Amino acid sequence: MPKTETEPWEYVLHIPHDPRAVPVCRRTVRLVLTLHGLIRLVDVAELLAAELVSNAVRHTKGPAALRLQCRNGVLRIGAWDASPEPPPYELTVTPDGEAGRGLALVRACADDWGWHPLRQGGDTGKYVWCDLDAA
Repeated sequence: MPKTETEPWEYVLHIPHDPRAVPVCRRTVRLVLTLHGLIRLVDVAELLAAELVSNAVRHTKGPAALRLQCRNGVLRIGAWDASPEPPPYELTVTPDGEAGRGLALVRACADDWGWHPLRQGGDTGKYVWCDLDAA
């Protein structure tokens, strides 16, 4: 069984604007964390990554990216998309509604989360992230 590594690492998966990218991201998270000996984080990390990527695909147009980064005992899961608009975290959640639960799950399951707009070159967008204690 692999041991938990202490060296920082990072993976980025660029995805198209396609809902089928969400299960690809979930499987990628499972594989990466298993290979790095973080199997105990797989279930919650898969859920968080799926929520972040789902929001990127559902609420924006254009490509997106999933980023996994482990540094100083913290696993950061992030999703970039091309829209500079804030993530839809103020949606009202209703018992029979089909929207509004994603970032509520992120807030409930992650140790920390946030977002910030990005401007690099001529590109704009945002980066939504959450952290899990990996130590």
